[in-house]
Amino acid sequence: MATPQDDKVFLRVVEDEERRLKVLHPTPEDLPGCMSVFDTYLSCNVLNSQVKSLYRYGEMASCAHKLDDFKFCMSLKSLAPERRRELWIQRQAEWWAHRRLGKSSEDVWEVRTEPLKNFPLPVIPGQHPSSSSQSIS
Repeated sequence: MATPQDDKVFLRVVEDEERRLKVLHPTPEDLPGCMSVFDTYLSCNVLNSQVKSLYRYGEMASCAHKLDDFKFCMSLKSLAPERRRELWIQRQAEWWAHRRLGKSSEDVWEVRTEPLKNFPLPVIPGQHPSSSSQSIS
């Protein structure tokens, strides 16, 4: 359950992202077009992207959010350019805030607090490293 503190953190991160995106996309012409967003959706479904997702997260990529981005882009077509930019930046800022505050594929690793004992293994002249009977603990 989200606490008010969590909500404040989320809103602060959204504001940070909105500022960053406004600098990155200063005019409505700087926004990606709907065809570019659609291409991103299509590239999510290719084998390479699916295998990468399987490796990183242990599951196939869900491309539904990319399709939603395309639909959102199409829904903005009838709006004034500046209003379209505002809504697009708001949506992207919220997405980036969720991504920054959520879990990452890097969360599977545990940070080591002390180095491994007997590592690296000492090199014994004349002995091939892979045939060593020493173990790492």
